[in-house]
Amino acid sequence: MKLPNLDSTEIDRIVEMAWEDRTPFKAIEIQFGLKEKQVIALMRRTMKTSSFKMWRKRVTGRKTKHQVKRDFVAGRFKSKNQKT
Repeated sequence: MKLPNLDSTEIDRIVEMAWEDRTPFKAIEIQFGLKEKQVIALMRRTMKTSSFKMWRKRVTGRKTKHQVKRDFVAGRFKSKNQKT
């Protein structure tokens, strides 16, 4: 999968946001231009296999990672580094 050129700081921030429970994939897309499948590919490429599997198991089906499935909007935590 084709990923845009990202420096190590951007990659670190994307990985950090992907691990955060309340940061939706849409926020990563808006800030870095990576769709969910690209984030998954980046995580697969940058993490050890066991860590990637643990992350996928944790993220799969999680409401908070998909804005459409969320049942809350107001009062959510927003990182200062997050654009939306």
